[in-house]
Amino acid sequence: MSAARRVGLVGWGAIGRVVGTALAAGEIPGATLHRVVDNRPLGDLPAPQSTFEDAVADCDLIVEAAGQSVVREWGARVLRAGTDLLVASTGALTDEDLTKELLTTGPGRVYFTGGAVGGLDLLQAARRMGELHHVELTTTKLPSTLEQPWMDAELLHRMRTADGPVEVLRGTARDIPVKFPKSTNVAASVALAVGDLDAVRVTVVADPAATHTRHVIEAAGTHGSYRFEVCHLPDPVNPATSQVVPHAVLRSLGALAGRSGAIL
Repeated sequence: MSAARRVGLVGWGAIGRVVGTALAAGEIPGATLHRVVDNRPLGDLPAPQSTFEDAVADCDLIVEAAGQSVVREWGARVLRAGTDLLVASTGALTDEDLTKELLTTGPGRVYFTGGAVGGLDLLQAARRMGELHHVELTTTKLPSTLEQPWMDAELLHRMRTADGPVEVLRGTARDIPVKFPKSTNVAASVALAVGDLDAVRVTVVADPAATHTRHVIEAAGTHGSYRFEVCHLPDPVNPATSQVVPHAVLRSLGALAGRSGAIL
């Protein structure tokens, strides 16, 4: 049996706390929590808190659960050090130069978790058969989770006073995650699966009645058509993300650690 993966976890927020607690409790066979990295001083952690540099040097796998800026600043450095990297903040992949760098830098290997959406494996399989000529994502969330500094007073007023769904923005997977850096990683994940940021049309909707976050993916190609809809409860600590996201990270960790029965 191979040695357990030593995991360095970056971020002890809504996602990292769940992931780290599960790792420390031995819930992922073949993976152990070895280091925690966070820019705040933390106490009562299940593993030593350390600098990013020490975590990279001392771990086999870095799990990013702290935001797109971490991927941009540290992603390639982790891989050049020979340490593997699991990315949760896939919104960083709207930067094509960064994506190319992550995919070509080694000897460490980079992996991406699907987060709050499913069907990405099937879209990747369909893409092997031919181009997907229609890919559309509609994301619906509570208005408060979508407010951004760039929004003008008129849009903010419409969102805050709406008594039904309000279309906030349309665009592609290239530009929407930049506009909503904490709320639309799903758009970049879909684009990663289909291989084209500009092919994925994205609509962001604010709905005051959205007790669940909803993502609807519709895709079509010469070999078939696909529709996936997921509805998640928002995380109570950070409503911009869904409760399921840390468990998607844990599923990915289980697959990387070689747990039997994982769906690959």
